[in-house]
Amino acid sequence: MLIRGAYALRIFLLPTVTNETGKVNRMARPDKTTAVAELAEDFRTANATVLTEYRGLSVTSMKELRRALGSTTKYSVVKNTLTKIAAKDAGVEIADDLLTGPSAVAFIKGDPIDAAKSLRDFAKENPFLVIKGGFYEGKAVTPAEIMQLANLESREVLLAKLAGAMKGSLAKAARIFDALRIKLEAEQGAPAPVAEAVVEAPAAEAVAPEVVAEVAEVPAAEATEASTETEEKE
Repeated sequence: MLIRGAYALRIFLLPTVTNETGKVNRMARPDKTTAVAELAEDFRTANATVLTEYRGLSVTSMKELRRALGSTTKYSVVKNTLTKIAAKDAGVEIADDLLTGPSAVAFIKGDPIDAAKSLRDFAKENPFLVIKGGFYEGKAVTPAEIMQLANLESREVLLAKLAGAMKGSLAKAARIFDALRIKLEAEQGAPAPVAEAVVEAPAAEAVAPEVVAEVAEVPAAEATEASTETEEKE
């Protein structure tokens, strides 16, 4: 009885963790604290998080899924109770229905669209993978919304399209500038406007300075008399 009671106490004190093969492992309290801290950090640093149920998937299939998700997504088999505690520590509230059955979480630290596409495509080939929901841009998302995200074009595709559009616009602008250049070159051979000829006339061709000085020195009355005498002589 004493031995059985001690074993029951040990079972109560040590949390259980389900591994990829479905076997139950006992986790010591220091390990539990470390696991919660690690999960909480994953929740904080992920660009998006997707919760899945992997019941029925083989170890080989799990490896294929991790390979498909790439190095920027961490796909971890988790214990539901620890995940809920870690999410709460990270400021994320997970509904209870998302933490039922054997759970695995995809912590996406790259492009969420690429990861959603990988999950969608893998789920088509492996119906045992069930996408239960997740979090994107700080908001809870449903499986349907995750599929909508997977149907969007990735960042790389959008950048490629933007680069192509910019290239086309630059080519069009280059053609316009080239046409303007040809027009300006053609107009350079036409006669210069009159205004430009006057402006460019040398100062020596204007009224001589000595004449201007003589006119300035003659009083207005004398200038009038001189003009009258000239008229009478004529």
